[in-house]
Amino acid sequence: MLPMLLVLGLCLSFILPFAVQGKSNEIVYFIPIEKEVEMGLAKFIDRSIEEAEAAGAAHIVFEMHTPGGSVQAATEIAKRLKNTSTPTTAYINKEAISAGAYLALNADYIVMVPGATMGAAAVIDQQGNAAGEKAESFWRAEMEGAAQSHGVDPIYAVAMADKSVDLPEYNAGEGKLLTLTSAQAKEVGYADEVVETRAELLDFLELSGATIEETEVSFAEHLARFITNPIVVPILLSIASLGLIMELYTPGFGLPGTMGLSALVLFFYGHMVAGLAGMETAILLIAGIVLIVLELFVPGGILGIAGVAAIVVSLILSGSSVGGMLMSILIAFIVTVIASIILFKYFGYENGIFRRIILFDSTSTDKGYVSNENRTDLLNKEGVTLTPLRPAGTVIIGDDRVDVVTEGSFIGINEKVKVIQTTGARIVVRRLEKEE
Repeated sequence: MLPMLLVLGLCLSFILPFAVQGKSNEIVYFIPIEKEVEMGLAKFIDRSIEEAEAAGAAHIVFEMHTPGGSVQAATEIAKRLKNTSTPTTAYINKEAISAGAYLALNADYIVMVPGATMGAAAVIDQQGNAAGEKAESFWRAEMEGAAQSHGVDPIYAVAMADKSVDLPEYNAGEGKLLTLTSAQAKEVGYADEVVETRAELLDFLELSGATIEETEVSFAEHLARFITNPIVVPILLSIASLGLIMELYTPGFGLPGTMGLSALVLFFYGHMVAGLAGMETAILLIAGIVLIVLELFVPGGILGIAGVAAIVVSLILSGSSVGGMLMSILIAFIVTVIASIILFKYFGYENGIFRRIILFDSTSTDKGYVSNENRTDLLNKEGVTLTPLRPAGTVIIGDDRVDVVTEGSFIGINEKVKVIQTTGARIVVRRLEKEE
């Protein structure tokens, strides 16, 4: 009996360490969802989930502190959350407002810290105004569907998106969007647990011995998130157009042109990193710029119009929404027009590139050039015809031979005439009546 116990103990001494090691080798990925929800964040979330899946993560935790953002970006992220086979938890570590609440409902679990909030999921446009009826209807349906797929009562999700749905026991007042605290969310089933620390969260997930891996936003993704922000886009486009316009008034290629091109490069780089723009948009942009440059040397206007159209299309294709990009382009256009008027008024068009494509030299009188001699000194003087005037001919006035014309009548040779008008090279004479 004793030998058997010794053998069993020996076996357990080998097996237990591997069992414990297997438990501690489980990995939990923490992925931050911070600041605004936009397409740059969607690209980062996609990359982070792929990394977690490749590492064989046991669980993915989305640590949320967001005021919301783009509906398009939120729906893209939600699709990615649904498509992963790895269990997911939305860990609301402060707030999940608007699109943040929608993303939380698309996770498998929702865990909140004390004092955290989720809700207020109305759709607003870039100017901060309520979106149209179609957009509101779509978003309400999305919120309701997310709640149903999460297995909770959708009335609270609908109340977050539609202020006409009044829940007096939770709303701040009639006509207000619903925002739930962590305690309220736990009460209605929208929070599976309320915890104070990550350790408590891992205990709830039964992964207390797991290894934590945290994904961080790369510099390129930080830049992309900043550049694709709806507020930054019109500023970048305005800088680009303003810089290129100012370059026209600067001899050679200097700071304004560099500034304009840099803004364009940043715009397309950020949108490419965010997955919004592809090589086709960059090709369209380059083609547009080439066409505009050719227009400076080829008359007609067709190349210039085609170039502008190509640039506008490339910008629209790069944007997260057509309406948003059109608004950004309009803002940049207004800024460019105002700047052009100011530059033209105060600096003229005699500088920069215009000196290369416009002829400014002229043979003016102040430079000593005259197209003809105006013989005003001959006015009212008398002379004698040297040739017949039919009506043009030659007259002797003093010692000068002068080419003249009559008022229309014929005047013969050796007749007296008087100069009655001088206009440039045209000298008009009239026959003097013979004295009796």
